[in-house]
Order: sequence, then C-alpha cells, then structure tokens
Amino acid sequence: MTLMFEYLFAFVVGGAVTTSIVYFEASGLPLLSRLAALFPVFTWLSYLFIGRLDGSQAVSRHAWFVLIGTIVAWLPYMAVIALLAPRVGPTKAVLAGIVVFLVLATLFAYFYKN
Repeated sequence: MTLMFEYLFAFVVGGAVTTSIVYFEASGLPLLSRLAALFPVFTWLSYLFIGRLDGSQAVSRHAWFVLIGTIVAWLPYMAVIALLAPRVGPTKAVLAGIVVFLVLATLFAYFYKN
C-alpha cells in the first residue's frame, strides 16, 4: 500500500466514525453512537502506521504516552465539558474543555520522558 493511499484510508475511516457518531445519536440509537464515540480510531490507525514505519517498540512507547496522557489531559477535558455543558451550553463547554486539554496536553508532552 502506498503511503498516500494509507493517508487517504485514515482520512476516510476517521470521517466515517465521526459521521457515525452523529448519525446514530440523531437517529435515536445512543448505544451505537456511544460505541462509535469510544472507538479508538485515531490510535488504531496511527499504531498501524507507526508499527509499519518504526516497529513494535515505537508503538509500545507511544501507547504508554497516550495512556498516561489520557489521565492527565483527556479526563479533565471530559470533566470540564460534563460540568459546564448544562450551565453554559455545549459550544462554550467544549471550547473550555479544549483550552483545558491543550494546556494540560502541552505541559504533559513537554515534560514527558520516555
């Protein structure tokens, strides 16, 4: 598979999962929407490519980084959205969550040593 085809494949799969999340939620199928939202499409595709380019040790190192980074940045991001959405609406809550995520993720990525 050529590298350009792999990038195109990743783009299509990512778009399909995102579209599925919205479609299932709007269609009254919250279980399918939730499963699609939890599907690790970014890491799945990234690890396939990283594994092909850099091998299994690189995938393992990156997986540890993501696992710890999830605790440091993703959990606070989701907590901010869950707490703020009922008070300020989804748009402002998501924006606040993104700010929190970016600050924490940047600090974590800067200081993480592996």
